[in-house]
Amino acid sequence: MDHQPPPFFKRGPAPMALLSFYVTLSLALLIADARFQTLEILRQALSLFAQPAQELAHLPGQLIDKASGYFVTITSLQEENAQLKRARIENVATLLRTQQLEVENERLRRLLAVRERQQASGQLAQILYSARDPFTRRIVVDKGLQNRVVIGQPVIDDAGIVGQVTRVFPFVAEVTLITDKEQAVPVQILRTGLRSVVFGLGNGQLELRFLPANVDVQNGDVLVTSGLDGVFVPGFPVARVVHIERDTSYSFARIFCTPMAGVENFSEVMILDPRPASALPEELARDRDAKPAAKAGVAKKKRARKE
Repeated sequence: MDHQPPPFFKRGPAPMALLSFYVTLSLALLIADARFQTLEILRQALSLFAQPAQELAHLPGQLIDKASGYFVTITSLQEENAQLKRARIENVATLLRTQQLEVENERLRRLLAVRERQQASGQLAQILYSARDPFTRRIVVDKGLQNRVVIGQPVIDDAGIVGQVTRVFPFVAEVTLITDKEQAVPVQILRTGLRSVVFGLGNGQLELRFLPANVDVQNGDVLVTSGLDGVFVPGFPVARVVHIERDTSYSFARIFCTPMAGVENFSEVMILDPRPASALPEELARDRDAKPAAKAGVAKKKRARKE
């Protein structure tokens, strides 16, 4: 009889079979998560354990930044303080006139029975780091579900619109920048009042699309939020036009813009509160309530004729 010695290592399934199984399982999980969001609860649970590890990994860099900021010379601080005082004195006349104009504007609005503009409020957030995906433009801030942050809230800085909250975890939230390829913002050209939509290009720039080749747009025009989407409060700066390509062989012009806000800079941002749902005007409300009553009256007359 032919006797073979026992194998030195215990062999399991073939490597190719294991590879095929794990590849199939990975594809099934990706498709299920993309179509039905089945792994959202698991992702929320994993973030609870991953958040302390991420904070620990960023701790050395934060300590270095704090140490470098601590050793700033007193001379530079005194110079900055002096510059701020000079700027305050130089701008005090403009500030006083601006306050007077705001008071007059409110009084005129009340006289003309014009609805007041919505007031923007929110909470400050610190940018922790950027997302790991190199093909997207996203950042992570230190505010989450515990701070009542919800998906869709606008995010701004001291210069303009930064992005929009697209994913919320218990302690952090993910913000998609306006330069991302999947982000679009309804805007209005400040000089002409023309409304359009600006799209992110994924490379730090924006593009104003679907405007004819002979549109009245110039380099340097400022784009502000129009507020038509019900998400962004109107009037916030979004971008500035930097380059225009007009080709008569195409129906639309290519208009490239740069964001006004520091979307690629790590700093503090403000997460604005969601816009309240606007109430219908009284006339529209009456028409909406009158339509069911009118339909009921017509149906009643038809039944009476049949009888």
